[in-house]
Amino acid sequence: MRVRSTLATAAVSVLVAGTLSACGSDTASPPAGQAAAKTKDVTLMLNWYPYGEHAALYYGQKQGIYKKHGINLTIRAGQGSTKTVQAVGANQVDFGWADTPALMSAISKGVPAKSVGVFLQTTPASVEFFTTANIKTPQDLKGRTIATTIGDAPSATFPAYLKANGLTEADVKLQAVDPAGKIAAVMSGRTDALLGFAHDQGPIIAEKSGKEVSYLRFADGGINFLSNGLLASDSMLAKDRPLVDQMVAATREAFTEAVKHPDEAVTSMKGSSPQLPSDAVLKHSWAETEKLLSTDATKGKAPGVNAESDWLHTIDVFAKAGTLKNPGKPSDYWVDIPATG
Repeated sequence: MRVRSTLATAAVSVLVAGTLSACGSDTASPPAGQAAAKTKDVTLMLNWYPYGEHAALYYGQKQGIYKKHGINLTIRAGQGSTKTVQAVGANQVDFGWADTPALMSAISKGVPAKSVGVFLQTTPASVEFFTTANIKTPQDLKGRTIATTIGDAPSATFPAYLKANGLTEADVKLQAVDPAGKIAAVMSGRTDALLGFAHDQGPIIAEKSGKEVSYLRFADGGINFLSNGLLASDSMLAKDRPLVDQMVAATREAFTEAVKHPDEAVTSMKGSSPQLPSDAVLKHSWAETEKLLSTDATKGKAPGVNAESDWLHTIDVFAKAGTLKNPGKPSDYWVDIPATG
């Protein structure tokens, strides 16, 4: 896919939601006249600074969707999926938004956390570069210098992508930089490409440079897997399962409504971060996010509802790649929260 710097700007409108309470449901409302439950203060740490993928979370917060499910939500920026998983496991935050491979790796090392629903069910992980770099296939990466950030999801899964395409880490030169540095490295020509999410950095580079950006998507290179979603600590699941159910239900509803109202969802992100991309980039990023919300096994189901077969495939991908030792079964990583209502 190629992205040009000229992207449509987001329209602005605001929807107002009522207040009601639901538990364990993706969109269900309580009986008429039932009072809203007392809200609990809840913190959610993102996988990174806010970008278009997170529009649904901010939309749910601004439109009162979380409050009607009994949650007073505070959203915090993250510093990579690995750190988010660790923060959740240590109960430094109530919930996290992180990449599934990072979660599985952390769990295999003893971090007490579980997925309670993956929302991005096709990975956006990719190698990103200017089209003029003349990179057409994975084999064209040999000898190239690629910007990476230690601890983020694309970097953690890149070895598996290389192996799936007959390459090794020795075939490329990885240059570790901070998140902002990845974009700067490509734009300045210090690196040939970067590892990132196709719906995040790529559109930003295209807009800033005015140049065409192309991708080698992991999903097109034989390594698709479950990506970003909601997670909770084992202790949270044991001690306050009703709150987990409420959080999952609210997040499913937030995504469902954001798909219906994409412009409003993007607008809800205004002021969330000094690093927030432009409205045009956010709108493009959210539109790309919508394409990642289901697989063949979950098509037609509420966002965040997972299929065991997709978990089995994801585990198998990383077991075969050698990046997940003693892989185990889906329930080692995931608690299935049924959709009701």
